[in-house]
Amino acid sequence: MERKIQLLDCTLRDGAYIVDSEFGAPAMRGIIKNLGEANIDVIECGWLKDKPHKPGTTFFHVPSDALQYIGEKKKNAIYVAMIDWDRYDLNNLPECDGKSIDAIRVVFPQNKFREGIEVGKAVKAKGYALYLQAANTLGYSDDELKALAEEINKAQPVCISVVDTFGAMYPKDLQRILSVLDKHIDGGIKIGFHSHNNQQLSFALCMDFIRIMSECGRHIVVDSSLCGMGRGAGNATTELVANYLNVNCGANYDMNIIMDTIDTYMQYFSENYHWGYSIPYFIAGMFCCHVNNIAYLLKNHRTNARDMRNIIESLSPADRKKYDYDLLEQKYILNQNRIVDDADAIKRLKTEFNGREILLIAPGETVAAKSDYILDYIAEHKPIVIGVNAIIAPYKYDYLFFTNTARYEYAGESYPDVFNATEKILLSDIKTKAADRELIINFERAIKRGWEHFDNAVICCLRLLSKLGVERVKLAGFDGFKTRYNESYADPKLPSLNPDGKWDELNEEIKDMYADVLRSAPEMSVKFITESIFDVGEKK
Repeated sequence: MERKIQLLDCTLRDGAYIVDSEFGAPAMRGIIKNLGEANIDVIECGWLKDKPHKPGTTFFHVPSDALQYIGEKKKNAIYVAMIDWDRYDLNNLPECDGKSIDAIRVVFPQNKFREGIEVGKAVKAKGYALYLQAANTLGYSDDELKALAEEINKAQPVCISVVDTFGAMYPKDLQRILSVLDKHIDGGIKIGFHSHNNQQLSFALCMDFIRIMSECGRHIVVDSSLCGMGRGAGNATTELVANYLNVNCGANYDMNIIMDTIDTYMQYFSENYHWGYSIPYFIAGMFCCHVNNIAYLLKNHRTNARDMRNIIESLSPADRKKYDYDLLEQKYILNQNRIVDDADAIKRLKTEFNGREILLIAPGETVAAKSDYILDYIAEHKPIVIGVNAIIAPYKYDYLFFTNTARYEYAGESYPDVFNATEKILLSDIKTKAADRELIINFERAIKRGWEHFDNAVICCLRLLSKLGVERVKLAGFDGFKTRYNESYADPKLPSLNPDGKWDELNEEIKDMYADVLRSAPEMSVKFITESIFDVGEKK
């Protein structure tokens, strides 16, 4: 007897975004086999794509590519693959032979539901059970939902799934959508729900979905993935939903097998890849924004939360749902390069720095370990001392240089006396109106694009100093990053500015940027007074 509430696990399909589909054959076989043995009703094995299948991946060209991973099919399980409505040539799709993939899910965008459903009809004509996914269902008005329901009734799929594409739904939104669809969709068609966890509501919304639809008496399908694996903030978690259904709805999913599957196959992915709730993906949910926009800002600019919110908010509602990277770059530059009149600030710094040696105190661990030596150096040589993106005791500074809002605010809260008493040089990405003891410099003066971490604070400060005509610079605490973040800094509680944790890659990039600074400023002598992996000897 078919269950009234079915659980669809989409780990191998939605998780493909995280690992570029490369789960590896052992994990694919093990996950599919174990999900079947755990009594999961629908197992989504991956995608159908217009390219040859690469072994060990969940991108298949034809359904038979999945057979080697499915093995012996479980009697009561349904094996599914997904296609994007306009990204798979149905001429490549053979008639269903029942040996591998039983059903195909067709996903389509809000403004293309009629075209997407037509693709679904063609899939169904080849003998596959048809499941449909209405991406960004939240964007449909009530009238559009009625029109969607009309087309769904013509196609007669097994299931039509409500999709919270941007993780932006609240319970009232789900209630509105379901009330319309349940009223207008034929009773024999299941309604499904695919949630995203941008606002940490995925599991709660799944429970709401189950409650609402149980009251309606309709058969339903709930999507989930092991450990919530999926793009961006991820999905509802299979282990949570399965246990909820066992406890509250009389289901019999084998939690021991599900836990074994997580231990055996998911631990590696959890330790080596990242997904799940985060502030950036909360911002995506807040503004109904495509996660690719968030990923772009994180990868290319390491954008902080406040700036990310401002950039996404500056996009139109329609543009937020797309991912136009050229437009996003324009918005990023506009947000960062807040133009200020910095002529007086530049003139003052040129005058004060003229002929003087500058000592930059970066926040690396050596400024704590070598503090006696550095303080003796300051007493003997009397340089202008500039703290870079941090305040470290016991130093006294002539200036503090900040490129990042988080570091600026942390310094003010942690060391208010030093912070308030010291002149500060701020880039205009932090603020555009100077307070007492602040000089604001246009962001573009201190940066050079072409690297992922082009806004490294020491590099920015060196670029600015070269433009100010400084001829002698000494560096302390520009050590290089270790594998553990809190071992790299004199103050281990400094806010992290490198959330991806790829320290070796970051070090190599900083080396390259530092070499570029040396090439670009032949008049400026730069020398380290503490150990650094970036030290290539004095440049004259």
